[in-house]
Amino acid sequence: MRFTLRQLQVFVAVAQHESVSKAAALLALSQSAASTAIAELERQSSCQLFDRAGKRLSLNALGHQLLPQAVALLDQAKEIEDLLGGKSGFGSLAVGATLTIGNYLATLLIGRYMQVHPESQVKLHVQNTANIVHQVAQYEIDLGLIEGDCNHPDIEVQPWVEDELVVFCAPGHRLAQRGEADHKALAEEAWILREQGSGTRLTFDQAMRHNRFNLNIRLELEHTEAIKRAVESGLGIGCISRLALRDAFRRGSLVPVATPGLDLARQFFFIWHKRKYQTSAMREFLELCRNFTAGAQRSDEIVLPSIA
Repeated sequence: MRFTLRQLQVFVAVAQHESVSKAAALLALSQSAASTAIAELERQSSCQLFDRAGKRLSLNALGHQLLPQAVALLDQAKEIEDLLGGKSGFGSLAVGATLTIGNYLATLLIGRYMQVHPESQVKLHVQNTANIVHQVAQYEIDLGLIEGDCNHPDIEVQPWVEDELVVFCAPGHRLAQRGEADHKALAEEAWILREQGSGTRLTFDQAMRHNRFNLNIRLELEHTEAIKRAVESGLGIGCISRLALRDAFRRGSLVPVATPGLDLARQFFFIWHKRKYQTSAMREFLELCRNFTAGAQRSDEIVLPSIA
């Protein structure tokens, strides 16, 4: 073979970061060594893989074809290296999770996985759905656990467990006394919501799309815990997953508001790149996730330790 695994490593890193200097730092190489690796790969194959605009490198058509195959080959090479080194073949795993899943499920799942494979190195990225989809599409992470729709043509999407959003308020709020609210009543309140790009916000917006009343959105926050604290403080009402509110409802620090006119059901999903090599670590983690939620009809029925 005229190319080396190191050249492919540099190629993938440059493709993901569109920068030789960033790729070099990631791989602990000098910038000249990284540049030489790319130049040699292109020279040996007599093909150009990047379009160059100043210091920025972006994949051309051939580079886009090569990227998934290079990532798959490097993943397989890492498994071989682990096996030859006496390891189990579960060397590394990069998981992305949206905030609700990341805060209430993913850390527990990763903990259980690492109890079985203590030698494994697992990275967890907690961001909103749009960012997780982007990272999976760019081969930056192996798997995504998301709570919003994904229609990316290169990404495999599989359903995991059902979830439901719920409108909620502080116990002293007027809606707590009524117990439910119609569209008009909801439009009269100040709202504390997740930011645009999150799966929670997408589900909420879809449920409210037929509401002819304009909503008063007072705050948009990136964290469910911040939304809960703001609602507890009387700043407005919110709408997030029942999973995130389960213990608060039990304590009575927050109160659910029935909304018969809204469809707030949604699905949690697994996502991965269609052309990515399925490592042993990926397959086992997915199986662990499915077993963890087996028997639960909805996310808030999953048996979990008490959530503060």
